[in-house]
Amino acid sequence: MWQEESINPTAIIHGNFTEPTSLFVTSNGDIYIDDGEKNGRVQKWMADTNIFVTVMNVSSRCTGLFVDINNALYCSMSGHHQVVKRSLNDAVTASGRVAGTSIYGPASNELFYPGGIFVDVNLDLYVTDCNNDRVQLFHSGELNGTTVAGSKSLNPTISLDCPSGIILDADKYLFIVDLRNNRIIGSGLNGFRCLVGCYGKGSQSNQLYQPSSLNFDHSGNMFVTDQNNHRIQKFLLMKNSFGKLKKSGMK
Repeated sequence: MWQEESINPTAIIHGNFTEPTSLFVTSNGDIYIDDGEKNGRVQKWMADTNIFVTVMNVSSRCTGLFVDINNALYCSMSGHHQVVKRSLNDAVTASGRVAGTSIYGPASNELFYPGGIFVDVNLDLYVTDCNNDRVQLFHSGELNGTTVAGSKSLNPTISLDCPSGIILDADKYLFIVDLRNNRIIGSGLNGFRCLVGCYGKGSQSNQLYQPSSLNFDHSGNMFVTDQNNHRIQKFLLMKNSFGKLKKSGMK
């Protein structure tokens, strides 16, 4: 773990997990860690006690994890083409499927290697559907999704090639990691546009090479896992003279 603006870790958490793919940090500092590929579970590291507990049993790795406002944990099981959910308030309740059918496909109720996920305050679920090159929105309680980003969306303004990470901000704008296009895109009043990595893959400060996930800090700065460059990139949020937003990259 790093403090803001520091390049040296302030703490290193050691645990008995193998090949973790994703994690989710809650506002109180607890960390949920994928440990599904070899050990079939999701672990929770509790910040106040520095111990691990198993909070969900899964049958594949979780390429995306999320904890919603009702304290329910979601796992995007890419190998089983579905998203499952389990209430953390009930020690007895098992996980249940909330998206996908476990059989890959392009139908509205199907997924094909889902990745990053996001659940908003209305409990609507956004899923990056990598091999279908789209982002699906599943309204709370619904198993049929609507394509909200990609060439087959209702108002297509951009094509995707294996989206892998997603964030919805407070203004309902989407930010998407477009993995095989090596870029980050965002939605706005006029549809989607490229934000970072707009001129091809590479290792320069304004380039990415197969990014996999993203997140924001409280100041609006964006952090991107730049997978094939083996780094995490921070893009500073700055206002230009016209009051618009632009981002500049730094390691």
